[in-house]
Amino acid sequence: MQRLKRGILIAIEGIDGCGKSTLARNLHATLTRQSIATVLTKEPGGSPLGKELRALLQQQEIPLDPKAEYLLFAADRAQHFAQLIIPALYNKQLIISDRMGDSSIAYQGYGRGLDIAMIKTINAWSMQDIRPDLIVYVRIEPDTAWQRIWARNEALTTFEQEGIDFLQRLAHGFDTLFESQQNVIILDGNDTPDILTQKAATAIISWINTQQLISQ
Repeated sequence: MQRLKRGILIAIEGIDGCGKSTLARNLHATLTRQSIATVLTKEPGGSPLGKELRALLQQQEIPLDPKAEYLLFAADRAQHFAQLIIPALYNKQLIISDRMGDSSIAYQGYGRGLDIAMIKTINAWSMQDIRPDLIVYVRIEPDTAWQRIWARNEALTTFEQEGIDFLQRLAHGFDTLFESQQNVIILDGNDTPDILTQKAATAIISWINTQQLISQ
C-alpha cells in the first residue's frame, strides 16, 4: 500500500446524466488497485443522516422551498465532513466524493436562483473551510444528458423532473464555476466509462506525483 503524506480530497462534479457516479466508482476501484488507500463517498448520502436526507431530497413528496432544500443539503454536508471527510483526511486517505459543495452552487444557485454568495458562505461553514484538492468536472451537453436520463427507464428524481431547461441552467452554472479554476480537471462526458476512468486516474496520479505526496 502506497502511503500518502497527507489526505487528499477529490470531488466529482457534473450535471445529471454526465456519468460522474460511474466514474467515481471506477476511479475508486482503479486507485485502490494502484495501492492507494481510497475512500468512496457521495453527497447527499455519505453518512447515515445523509442517507435519510438523500431519500427526502431526491423524492420530494412534500415540495420544498428552495432555501429549505439547500439547507438540508448543507446539513448533510456538515455531518458528512464531521463524520467521514475530516477523519479520512486525518488518516491520510484519498477521498473521492460524488458531488460536493459546488453542486449546491449549480443546483440551488444557478438552478433554483438562490443567492450564490450566501451558498458559498454556508458551504464554507459546513465544510469547515476545507476545499477539494482536485475537482473532476465531467462536462456534457444537456441534450445528451437528457437522452441518457430517459434511456435509463427509471423513476426520475425531483431534479430530473425539472426538465431540459433546468439541466441547461446547471450546465451553465458548472461551466461558469470551473472556467478559470486551476484545480479542475475537465473531462468529456461523451467518452466511454473506461476512457473517462483512464484519463481521470492518469491526471490524478500525475498531480499526486507532482505534489510529491507519495511517501518514499
